[in-house]
Amino acid sequence: MAVRLKDIARDLGVSVVTVSKVLRGNADIGEETRRRVLKRMKELNYQPNMMARGLASGRTYTVGLVVPDLVHPFFAEFAKSLSGVLRTSKRALILASSEEDPEVEQQEIRTLLSRGIDVLLIASCQASLRNFYELGDVRTPYLLFDRNFPHLAAHFVGTDDVKVGEMATRHLIEIGRKRIAHIGGKNTSPSFDRLRGYRSAMAEHRLIVPESYVLVRERVEEAGDTAGFQAMQELLRLDPRPDAVFCYNDLTAIGAMDATLQAGLRVPEDIAFIGCGNLRYADYLRVPLSSIDHGTTELGRVAGEFALDLSAKPEQSPRSVLLESTLVVRESTVKGSASKGSGQS
Repeated sequence: MAVRLKDIARDLGVSVVTVSKVLRGNADIGEETRRRVLKRMKELNYQPNMMARGLASGRTYTVGLVVPDLVHPFFAEFAKSLSGVLRTSKRALILASSEEDPEVEQQEIRTLLSRGIDVLLIASCQASLRNFYELGDVRTPYLLFDRNFPHLAAHFVGTDDVKVGEMATRHLIEIGRKRIAHIGGKNTSPSFDRLRGYRSAMAEHRLIVPESYVLVRERVEEAGDTAGFQAMQELLRLDPRPDAVFCYNDLTAIGAMDATLQAGLRVPEDIAFIGCGNLRYADYLRVPLSSIDHGTTELGRVAGEFALDLSAKPEQSPRSVLLESTLVVRESTVKGSASKGSGQS
């Protein structure tokens, strides 16, 4: 049989209320009593009934997470870090994937809200989130991550993607490249902002950006390698062709490099590449990939702490937390370079 609070209370000769207060961390319990109760809980391997606690407190001790693609390394690493933070506070994480489909995303949000989650985290694929509250209970606090909606008064955790685009493009300029192309994403704040950063850095150095040098593609999270390969095939047909490419993420860069190598060209001698995300396997590619590191594990940790804070205090004014990004230089831009980071943001 499952151990109950009254079993622990009976064993120690205290009230059920006292045991319950220890479990909730109330401050009006003496340290000796707290120590005895916690010791007995451990001896009996007591597991709190979260459903019962939820009925009593009005909480479910669950956090919902909706991402565009569960198997994408960035979102997987983010979810792992987030889950680790929530686990320390006895919260459960419920995962859902929108498959980059706005209708699927709305359906997943409705499902999570119907389960009574305490907080919702979302990297949204919607063109606009102005109708978000039509999807469920307006009392559920939510936190945007990675993808922001600047005109929406909402909590946000992510990076400054304009700076990301500037940092990546400046690196290509600093290694002497002048015909720099961009393979980007569509209809998300990171794709818009990275493109803005790219254009800003090019303009700063008075470098021309032909219209044919900017290609944007859909579904760059789940099918970035295919999108990058196909976009690079178009760029290779140009005259003059680019001598460097800034790619929306590492997957698009991997696909673009593959197309370049299959065409018999050299990386980085003929064309240099830089991605975004600094995925774990970037060092082990045929040509190790230079990338912008978003600090994904730290992003998940910060988002987890933010979610716990929102769960405890839902009525907060919207605030944004932007993490620093760093440049990681590898052989796709600098031949013979060892993997190294730069403190730029």
